[in-house]
Amino acid sequence: METTKSRIKEMKNVMLTLLLSAALVYSCSIPKDLQTANTIVTPAGFRTDSLADTTYQKVKWNTYFKDSYLLGLIDTAILFNMDLQAANQRIYAARTNLTASKNAMLPQVNAAVSTGVTRFGDYTIDGVGNFDTNKSLNINEKQKIPNPVPDYWAGLNTSWEVGFTGKLQHRKRAQYNKLLASEYGKQYLTTQLVAEVAKLYYELLTLDTELEIIKRNILLQERANEIITIQKESGRINELAVKQFQAQVLKSKSLEFMKLQEITETENALNTILGRYPQKIYRKDTIDIGDIPAMLKSGVPSDLLRNRPDVQQSEKEYVASTYQFKSAKAMFYPSINIQSNIGVNAFKSSLWFDYPASLAYGLLGGISAPLLNRNQVMVNYRNAYAEKNESFIKYQKSVLTGVEEVSTEMNRMKNYQRVSELKTAEVETLRQAVTISNELFLTGYANYVEVLIVRQNSLESELQLAEAHKQQFFSSIFLYKALGGGWN
Repeated sequence: METTKSRIKEMKNVMLTLLLSAALVYSCSIPKDLQTANTIVTPAGFRTDSLADTTYQKVKWNTYFKDSYLLGLIDTAILFNMDLQAANQRIYAARTNLTASKNAMLPQVNAAVSTGVTRFGDYTIDGVGNFDTNKSLNINEKQKIPNPVPDYWAGLNTSWEVGFTGKLQHRKRAQYNKLLASEYGKQYLTTQLVAEVAKLYYELLTLDTELEIIKRNILLQERANEIITIQKESGRINELAVKQFQAQVLKSKSLEFMKLQEITETENALNTILGRYPQKIYRKDTIDIGDIPAMLKSGVPSDLLRNRPDVQQSEKEYVASTYQFKSAKAMFYPSINIQSNIGVNAFKSSLWFDYPASLAYGLLGGISAPLLNRNQVMVNYRNAYAEKNESFIKYQKSVLTGVEEVSTEMNRMKNYQRVSELKTAEVETLRQAVTISNELFLTGYANYVEVLIVRQNSLESELQLAEAHKQQFFSSIFLYKALGGGWN
């Protein structure tokens, strides 16, 4: 009979062991690998109407731009721009997270001092046991247990998760790449900031040039209006011609005030970027076509992977998400946890210093793996997979955008150079036409309508030439930005 009971108990123990082993194996089983191969393929060259130079040219903004007023504005923006200051705080936060991920791999050590009191009932195991112990001849007066029983503890508690599956290491690498991404993000923001300051600066110079053109034309139109008035008094022309010339002057004066408002708005926008309240922007008198920087050497599209900060930022974010995915996968493996404590422990605080009798320590090691919460681990794993793929798509998009921007700005720079040349010839031709129309009108071979049309075309042509010069500056600025801003 006893043998049968012993065998049944032994079988129960074996079945329990097998059940626990199966549960552990199930909890540690890894789902089907969701890894996919992600690679970036760039074209052999940029889309331009000529063979591009395959040498990549890095030029910093303080070398690329020559205007001393502009350089001073850029310096101010880098120091005081709000967005750039916020980027510095993001870098600081990323460094803090990296430090935290490193510390997570080390044992956690805490100092602790605690006290408590417990009264055991007279009819409990502990109560009866303590009573008998106090009657023992093997203990001294210091070892007698009071009731209620105080408990005084002072010492160190430690815990350590041994990351042999790489979970903590992957988290640390993810945070490191996030830090790099935040630093590249600041570089990209700085490049955008430099480009925006330069853009608004040359926008102001263009508006100043257009305002000067309008004022000059108003003077010419007022002189012509005086001549028309005299001719009307002499009976050579009628009142309709006088009104047409007066209307042209009024139109030009209204355009003058519109340009003044645009100048105010542009100055205020630039001051906001500089991190200061609205004030006058000191600058050159007019836009000078000779200040347009020379076209940069674009290299080949693969150079953008190394030199555009936004592409580098997207790449590091993708790498970080890859390590987060690996960390999520490692959650399926068992983890080893070690806990220990050491200190002094007594039921009287005066006995703390009765060393080594008051010394107490403990050590506990264990292994754990997800079982009932395995579905939640699977959810986190799949979310990490989706985030990894999303970050790769963003990385791929940043490369696609970079190639598109460089191709567009290279062609824009060449095309607007040609536009500027043609508009210069058009302005010169219309200036001659204005002179000829005045002479013909005074001699009676042209009517006032022809004079008005030629003058209006001349004004519009000069404004369009200023706009073409502005677009040339813009294309050089945008190409500088598209090629990465000269960061190493």
